Amino acid sequence: MTQTTLTPEAGTAPANTKGLIGRTMNRAQAAKQESKKKMDTLSALITARKAEIAKALPATMTPERFTRIVLTAVSKTPALAECTPESFLGAMMTAAQLGLEPNTPLGQAYLIPHKNNRKGVVECQFHLGYEGMIQLAYKSEQITKVDAKIIYENDEFFCEYGTGSKLSHQPALRDRGQVIGYYALFETKAGGHVFEVSGVDEIREHAQRFSQSYEKEDSPWRKHFDEMAKKTILKRILKYAPLSSDFAKAIANDESVRVDFSTDIPVTEEIPTYGSVIDETTGEILSEAEQEAAGDDLSN
Repeated sequence: MTQTTLTPEAGTAPANTKGLIGRTMNRAQAAKQESKKKMDTLSALITARKAEIAKALPATMTPERFTRIVLTAVSKTPALAECTPESFLGAMMTAAQLGLEPNTPLGQAYLIPHKNNRKGVVECQFHLGYEGMIQLAYKSEQITKVDAKIIYENDEFFCEYGTGSKLSHQPALRDRGQVIGYYALFETKAGGHVFEVSGVDEIREHAQRFSQSYEKEDSPWRKHFDEMAKKTILKRILKYAPLSSDFAKAIANDESVRVDFSTDIPVTEEIPTYGSVIDETTGEILSEAEQEAAGDDLSN
């Protein structure tokens, strides 16, 4: 007797393979539909809050423009739709009350999704941008100049601390070389000035020590190291500046999660960011190891 072996025809897949492909496509389609549903829900929530947004915004920005900017941020960053609605609305409201445009090329502020492992949910953090920090600092009538710059190895740079402190920086016009440091400064109407200089290694060590997100691929330290470095050093010097209450509120809420929708920005000693401990000098979030060390110090 001759035994015949049946094989699939050329160009066809076994039934079990077809089933696997079908199930995979169905799951992908379901995930896409669920994501769209969440984005539609979040967009509806944003639109429904237009009246409160209008009350919070400064006169220089219309609620229509701000709402459009936020909706664009959601469409460009679908992960924002995964955030809890209260945390997203809280972060959005903080940006509105400070008059800062979130997630735009201006670099004023950012709405960033962050996994809260303790709660098992994704929450939205408000991040103050480097340009937003400068904009808020200029609201003080006492500040005449505030800035932060990058120092390259071929620039002409001189810094001297002491009673006659001096800072001079002349950028090279070509081939500036590698980045070697950063500095920030501010000047007041009374003629006072404060500046500080930090090397790249010092900034990197600071980020590794105090930023919980430093090692993550989507960390702003990974994507925008120079901007984060300038922001860090600006935080250090602006604690000595005569600043507006808006600036103090912005610093207090930087990299935090807000779950209320009140008309005033909350300023608290303990910022509700996953139970994190904040470095009072820079406003950065301490890592878990640093939090434990801080706890040990307090208990001794």
